[in-house]
Amino acid sequence: MHRVVLVPYARSVVLSDLDLHLFGEGTHRRLWQLLGAQALPEGGVRFAVWAPNARSVEVLGDWNEWASGTMLQPQGRSGIWAVVCPAATAGQRYKFGVTSAAQAYVLKADPMARQSECPPSNASVVAGADDYVWHDGEWMDGRSHEPGAPLRIYEAHIGSWRSGVDSYVEFGRQLADHVVALGFTHVELLPVAEHPFGGSWGYQVSGYYAPTARYGSPDELRAMVDILHSRGIGVIIDWVPAHFPKDEWSLARFDGTALYEHADPRQGEHPDWGTYVFNYGRNEVRNFLVANALYWLHEFHIDGLRVDAVASMLYLDYSRPAGGWVPNRNGGRENLDAIAFLRELNTVVAEEAPTAMVIAEESTAWPKVTHPISHGGLGFTHKWNMGWMNDTLGYLEHDSVHRRYHHRELSFGLLYAFAERFVLPLSHDEVVHGKGSLLSKMPGDDWQRFANLRALYAWMWAQPGAPLLFMGAEIAPFTEWNESTGLPWHLLDHAPHRGIRDLLAELNRVVAAWPALFERDHEPTGFQWLDADDAAHSVYAFLRWGFAGGRAVAAVANFTPVPHSGYRIGLPWAGEWQVLLDTDSPNYGGSGFAGYDLDGLRTGTAVVTATTEVSWQGQPASAVIDLSPLAVLWLGAARP
Repeated sequence: MHRVVLVPYARSVVLSDLDLHLFGEGTHRRLWQLLGAQALPEGGVRFAVWAPNARSVEVLGDWNEWASGTMLQPQGRSGIWAVVCPAATAGQRYKFGVTSAAQAYVLKADPMARQSECPPSNASVVAGADDYVWHDGEWMDGRSHEPGAPLRIYEAHIGSWRSGVDSYVEFGRQLADHVVALGFTHVELLPVAEHPFGGSWGYQVSGYYAPTARYGSPDELRAMVDILHSRGIGVIIDWVPAHFPKDEWSLARFDGTALYEHADPRQGEHPDWGTYVFNYGRNEVRNFLVANALYWLHEFHIDGLRVDAVASMLYLDYSRPAGGWVPNRNGGRENLDAIAFLRELNTVVAEEAPTAMVIAEESTAWPKVTHPISHGGLGFTHKWNMGWMNDTLGYLEHDSVHRRYHHRELSFGLLYAFAERFVLPLSHDEVVHGKGSLLSKMPGDDWQRFANLRALYAWMWAQPGAPLLFMGAEIAPFTEWNESTGLPWHLLDHAPHRGIRDLLAELNRVVAAWPALFERDHEPTGFQWLDADDAAHSVYAFLRWGFAGGRAVAAVANFTPVPHSGYRIGLPWAGEWQVLLDTDSPNYGGSGFAGYDLDGLRTGTAVVTATTEVSWQGQPASAVIDLSPLAVLWLGAARP
């Protein structure tokens, strides 16, 4: 017997001329309140979607038993279609049925959905009223990204941080405990927007406005952020405006035409990732993305966006062969539309959320990424220093006996360290795809590998720039990251791995106590070489200065397994210098060669004495120290 489905009543709706005008010119800053599914106070749901080239659009969902016939009405010449469904309610699933000009019919998820089904299902879900009660007012009022503000970032992937922790709230609770104990100031989460393929780690987004349902509801994500803020931890998320997947039910060819993407594959397809590239020259597409950034900052109190794959946006010939790309109107390779989009993004964020960070993952030498737009820059607050990462790991991967021949690799980055406001990243990208773990990159036997890793971290924390470390680095796994399994936390039962964790906690504690190590990260006057040229011993020495200039930290690194007794370093004044950190301390699994008292290290009473009897390395005073093998030593003192 044929089943008859009665399609519930729907009524037409007229969106305001102002809303349509703002969207048409690409400046509607609250786009999530215009498009998508809006649960109405009087009951029912208003549905609106942009599909300018569609022949017709209908909405199907749980309230009408997924039956055809509830048609959306065009809103003037805006390309938006809308309807009110009185029978629809929050929590119900829906999709749009889009008929193209060529009469092809496709069921589409809502590009503006604020909630979605859990993958592999892909229907959109009507989000409830925005009535979450926040408890982080003090945090939001006090946050800052100004020069001198501490920034030490722990990067994490929610689904693989710890086995059995599979909800936003529980993840937030456990992560907060862990990050506070380690002393990081911020967490950076791999993308939390909805994505169909878990193996993409979130970098192929299908629902830009929908937090992934894998770990809970949008309000549960808000609660996670609230928990982290309550513990003094900022939250950065990875954001992907560079490209999107080709799944038929998502953004791709949304109304039967290349709507969000370019039609020409030389502009609209990414050859490496098999994805579509956004058309930044279209007002509505720019609006979709800029409003999305504001959505995460306003609706989820996110403290920063790390913009993924910026280099692929800036260059029209990125990863394309000769003849496989379209030059700009001036005949060049710069993507002028993407440049304009990024400047608009950073301008709008600075106006609407001035204390939020926008961090560029930009892997080339594009100039002025973090400079003001008024000075020809792109306007980001920070940029990942990929050159530093490549040079540092490349140097440390050399066998220690060969490092003397590569001495400049490690010091080269200081030539441009202050050209931008840099983050120093040892991210997830360095421990996947056969690259191995950080520990496995280190040469030598097991003792030397752990010693090299400890030295790497102390070198990194002493350098100008904000350190970023991917989860798991604190336990030094032997194998690279696998997103399908939790981290091997059992390794902390073993002293060498536990020593790495304890060292990281101590690095963060010392940095917090000695602002000279971060206050002037972006100023050349905050860094001073003592010796960058001792290639014969693979030793480097430098000073860090804070704002007041009254306290300084000297860092000395020995990147060979040969200890050096009686090694002289220059210092800016005579007197006692506290031993702030020695990575060779037995506290962390080291040999204790230098013999600095362990309790003294922890209380700041272990000292070396500098005198003016011998000036050295351009400094009026000097001290003779013992340098442990494969170790970094920090000394600190206040000006007499």
